[in-house]
Amino acid sequence: MDADAQGEFELNARFVAGDESALAEVYQRWSPVVFTLALRSLGDRSDAEDTTQRTFVSAWTSRASFDASRAKLSTWLVAIAKHRIADTHESRAKVRALHQELLRTTHPDDLVRQPPDLADTILVADELQHLEPDAQSVMHLAFFDDLTHQQIAERLDMPLGTVKSHIRRSLTRMRNRLEVTGVAR
Repeated sequence: MDADAQGEFELNARFVAGDESALAEVYQRWSPVVFTLALRSLGDRSDAEDTTQRTFVSAWTSRASFDASRAKLSTWLVAIAKHRIADTHESRAKVRALHQELLRTTHPDDLVRQPPDLADTILVADELQHLEPDAQSVMHLAFFDDLTHQQIAERLDMPLGTVKSHIRRSLTRMRNRLEVTGVAR
C-alpha cells in the first residue's frame, strides 16, 4: 500500500473511531466539494452553507455506518450531501405550497390592518401592569413598539431565549387573567 492510500486508510479509521481531529481534517478536505455541490443545486449561499453543515453533522453522527470497503469517504460524503440537498429542495417545495395555499385562501381585505381598538389597547396596558418589570418591558416593546424578538433582545441586552420566554409566559398569564374576568373570548 502506497503512502497516500495508507494515509487515507488511517484517516478513515480515525474518523470512524470518533477522533475529532480526523473530523476537522475531513471537513477541511471535503467541505469545499460539498459546498460547491449544494450551491450549484440550491443556488443560495446560505442554504448551501447550512446543507454543508448538516452533511458533516450527519456524517459524524452516522460514522459507524461508513464502510471503506464499499466506498471512499469522499463518495460517502457526497451521497449524504445529495440527501441533504434533496431535503432542502423538499422543504422549499413545502414552503412554496404553503405560501400558495395562503395566497389562495386569504381575502385581500384580510391583509389591511385595522388600527387597534382603544378599549383593547387600554385593557392590554392595564394587564401589563400586573406583570413583573422585565416582562413589562419586553411586552411593551413587542406589542406597542412592534419590535421583533431579536430587536427586543438587543435593545434590552437580554438573551433571545429569555425574551421569548417572557413573551410566552406573559401571554399565558394575561390570557388566564382575562379568562377569569370573562373578558377573553
